[in-house]
Amino acid sequence: MCGITGIFGNLKKEEFESSIHKMSLSLSHRGPDDKGTWINQEDGVAFGHQRLSVVDLSSAGHQPMNSPCGRFTIVFNGEIYNHLQLREELNVLKCEQSWHGHSDTETLVTAFSHWGVESTLSRLVGMFAIAIWDLQEKKLSLIRDRFGEKPLYYGWSKGVFVFGSELKALRSYKNFNNPIDRNVLSLYMQYMYVPTPYSIFKNVYKLEPGCILQIDEKGLPQPLRSAPFAPFNSQGVFIKQWYSLSSVAKNGQKKLIKDEEEAIGLLEEALLKSVQSQIISDVPLGAFLSGGVDSSIIVSLMQKLSMRPVKTFTIGFEESGFNEAIFAKDVAKYLNTDHHELYITPRDAFEVIPSLPTLYDEPFADSSQIPTYLVSKLARQNVTVALSGDAGDELFGGYNRYLWGDRIWNQVKWMPPSLRSILGGVIQKLPVSTWDEVGHLLPNKYRVSSMGDKAHRMAHRLKTVNSLGDMYRSLVTEGYREESLVINDGLILETKLDNYNIISSINESEQHMMLWDSLTYLPDDILTKVDRAAMGVSLETRIPFLDHRVAELAWRLPLDMKIKHGEGKWPVRQILYKYVPRELIERPKAGFAIPVGQWIRGPLREWASDLLDETKLQDEGYFNSKLIMELWSQHLSGRYDWTPRLWAVLMFQAWLRETQR
Repeated sequence: MCGITGIFGNLKKEEFESSIHKMSLSLSHRGPDDKGTWINQEDGVAFGHQRLSVVDLSSAGHQPMNSPCGRFTIVFNGEIYNHLQLREELNVLKCEQSWHGHSDTETLVTAFSHWGVESTLSRLVGMFAIAIWDLQEKKLSLIRDRFGEKPLYYGWSKGVFVFGSELKALRSYKNFNNPIDRNVLSLYMQYMYVPTPYSIFKNVYKLEPGCILQIDEKGLPQPLRSAPFAPFNSQGVFIKQWYSLSSVAKNGQKKLIKDEEEAIGLLEEALLKSVQSQIISDVPLGAFLSGGVDSSIIVSLMQKLSMRPVKTFTIGFEESGFNEAIFAKDVAKYLNTDHHELYITPRDAFEVIPSLPTLYDEPFADSSQIPTYLVSKLARQNVTVALSGDAGDELFGGYNRYLWGDRIWNQVKWMPPSLRSILGGVIQKLPVSTWDEVGHLLPNKYRVSSMGDKAHRMAHRLKTVNSLGDMYRSLVTEGYREESLVINDGLILETKLDNYNIISSINESEQHMMLWDSLTYLPDDILTKVDRAAMGVSLETRIPFLDHRVAELAWRLPLDMKIKHGEGKWPVRQILYKYVPRELIERPKAGFAIPVGQWIRGPLREWASDLLDETKLQDEGYFNSKLIMELWSQHLSGRYDWTPRLWAVLMFQAWLRETQR
């Protein structure tokens, strides 16, 4: 796991040297063990690399690295889990290679030399962001893995092309002065993150998962004229999709596995192989454990493959309705893991908050970023690598919206919009606290955590949605197409949620949501959250569910096998119950939420009030300050819960202050 960065442009030697060193140094948290730079003055290209040593701790894994043939120079962030198998294939083919070590980087660059770039990519099992300079063709290629586990930003600043694992690398380029994109800010306020391919800055983008970008000197003079959704072709710039999850999903639906026993057997085999490949490490390794289905199955399989107790880590809260640490402890005890837990307080959160703008690099408002960082910090005290149960929800139907979205719409679609609006207003008349009390009175089977917050959100949706598509968007955005909070240029930017071709030929609405989530929410929220939090403490995370063979198998399972008896992730549960008693797992899904809405009314109120100062908001000119003051006042009263919107504003304001230092 590492940090990569680079420059492509016409600069003087001293500018190259000073810029690439500064850009690389900004990523030192991603790789504290080694660093390196490479400059090709003649072609106008420079690479920087910060290394977190995980496999082959010797200098043989040093980057940037040249290919044996001398054609390619690469920098690489990630892990190639099958690289030893690829070495065997290369040895059989009698490649003219004298191996210097056992790093996956050396395997990768040799494979590029022998098979070519795209042919090599199809063989890889892993997560990666790669930059390649082709000395023969004078082209720079940027590559991102299938699902977007590893980040990669790129863009133009004053006729120079720059890229990096994080935005801070681009911002460290001395001539970087790209302004904030107000239209992207509107998207951020809807999604609580900046959706790919956009970034918060103009003329800077995120490379989409499963894509290759190639640029030659013709692409340097000026930025792209529009957002580069793959495939994309402009003067000197070419973007190609080398892996399409949408195509995988559509093909999988044509080859469904109808036999439940067969499906469960194949899934267990695929997950076991994935976990086995991902526990290979030359440094200490463990796993996050929440006590939910996904993390528990990963830990169960790790423990099955390990001769010693697996090190597991979890975070707890004193506030009722948010604490899952007790469930994780029970699972850990049953599996006999070496378990570590930490209960966090508002004070712990407050201590983390000042570092969030630096960690996340651009505005990011999923408040579970705080416990994710703290559990990563806890893990890093004991291990260098941690496995995670992320992506199980998207692949196997785990989110509540898959269970309720279609059902709710069918129950309310007969109502005229005016009547739905009235119903929403009635729901909002009861304070959040009252709805929470109602939720606690329900039987366990129907109990919902944070019911007040969810009831008020549903009330808002009833007042705004007019189709099933609107219902889904309302479930994954905060005020879909509602940009009134932001003072912008009036341009409505498209995202993947506007592209219905993605879900064409997939029948069920639940599967639509799973695919859209896998292409948007998963890479831009979940994987971003985990990557930045973990790399902030120099911890490598691995996600066994995102072995592409597991994901492809998931899309061969029919919907009624994923969601059965009103419960998601049915096949994963059947495997898990071989290792952990059912009663330890079956409970309402809580997620990794924190009571930030309560905290900003209480111990974090002073911090929030400072960032929401009306005069400052007016002077900065990004938000409708009057409207935000209304939301803040209503939230403080406890009658309305505006946590998501207010947290998004707070995270932007904190980020803005950091960038202006």
